[in-house]
Amino acid sequence: MPRILMTGASGGIGTRLRKLLPPIYPDLLLSDIKPPADLGANETFKAADLADLAQVEAICEGVDGILHFGGYSVEGTWDQILQANIIGGYNLFEAAYRKGVKRVVFASSNHAVGFYPRHHKIGTDVTPRPDGRYGVSKVFGEAVGALYADKHGLKVTCLRIGNFGDMPLDQRRLAIWLKPDDLVQLCRIGLEHPDIHFEVFYGASFNERAWWDNSRAYAFGYRPTGRAEDFREHAMEEQAKLKPDPVGDYFQGGAFCSMEFDADPSRIIDWSKR
Repeated sequence: MPRILMTGASGGIGTRLRKLLPPIYPDLLLSDIKPPADLGANETFKAADLADLAQVEAICEGVDGILHFGGYSVEGTWDQILQANIIGGYNLFEAAYRKGVKRVVFASSNHAVGFYPRHHKIGTDVTPRPDGRYGVSKVFGEAVGALYADKHGLKVTCLRIGNFGDMPLDQRRLAIWLKPDDLVQLCRIGLEHPDIHFEVFYGASFNERAWWDNSRAYAFGYRPTGRAEDFREHAMEEQAKLKPDPVGDYFQGGAFCSMEFDADPSRIIDWSKR
């Protein structure tokens, strides 16, 4: 069985995947800057600071594939993003290359393209339009992944994750929801499909309101089991509790777009499309 390294094991996604992945990948190595508070006796963990290349090389030793969920997972200061996501992202790919890792699944984000309007359906080949420093770091990670795939033959899959959880919690998330089991399916495609070279997929379940064309994932056999509309009533009840956000409600990135926004909205918002 292959040895799989999962970074970000103490984070929200990592915590769920620690329960879902072992039946599929029994030789699962977990890593984060600090161990999970509920680390089990049957789990294997090695701490590493992604900003330290030597530490990242150490956790890549003897690894066949990497699920890279580590880093800073929300908007942050430039230094926070720089250290964890940009330097850390580069170190992950470089360490994987040096240690002979065959495949990397990189957790990108919808925030790499967050400044596309919600009425504009996009594929994976659009020009990046990040909605913050976090989104910029995900654009960088995708670019580094492409470099290592094309130049060094690493098999790389980037997942532009929407909103991961058991159900969509508001109107926006009806379009971008990702069921945990569907994320596992996408990870397996990245780690196992024989035809992967470099691919970008959207991390989204079967969402009838989707703003994304995820046909590349479907071409590789993705068949999501989660359907966002099954939770429509609850999501809309929660939406009614939120304050209007003229900028965030227009763009796909939501509140990430309105955060620190001080441009002239008339230059980028077509109010007739609202």
